[in-house]
Amino acid sequence: MNSSIPRIGAERPPVALHDRAMDNLRFIRETMERSGSFTAVSGWAVVLMGAVALVAWGLTRGVEPDVWVMTWMIAAGVAIVLGTSATMLKARRMGEAVFRGPGRKFVLSVLPALLVGGFLTFPLHRAGETALLPGVWLLLYGTAICSGGAFSVRTIPVMGICFLALGAICVVSPAAWGGAFMAAGFGGLHVVFGLIIAGRHGG
Repeated sequence: MNSSIPRIGAERPPVALHDRAMDNLRFIRETMERSGSFTAVSGWAVVLMGAVALVAWGLTRGVEPDVWVMTWMIAAGVAIVLGTSATMLKARRMGEAVFRGPGRKFVLSVLPALLVGGFLTFPLHRAGETALLPGVWLLLYGTAICSGGAFSVRTIPVMGICFLALGAICVVSPAAWGGAFMAAGFGGLHVVFGLIIAGRHGG
């Protein structure tokens, strides 16, 4: 037999088993991360929520308490619609479910503290304690974000902690500073963390 005849497949490069194993491990790790956390929070929507808050702050400087409360409540409604709509669009683009798995846990964790904030608003206002609202809102919003952040990317709970810290400072500060704390929290923190989320987590 002629030994010079090349064997079939002899010139094929050997399979890089190490590279293939690393690719598989990377795929498994990314799949587990996606299945364990809700990554569809829209950073750009968070930036817009901050912009809405800054507009509300500008409109409520020096107004009557009734107008102040109603303006901020309308701004909160607009921000919630923006955030929810953009998050649902991003989740659809990424193939994530909003009301199943981590998305459902995120929503159910965020809602209670937000609802409590809404329920406390008008009793406090009617009792003449409107000056307490900035601190209460910041603290409860920070609580909501920290709770939901347990099922989302790391940036989210960090944002929640910043809201909690700002709210804690607000409740022991002069009442006249309430508007500035609202602008710094719902405006500034939203813009800063929204940009971080957009840059690190795909918009």
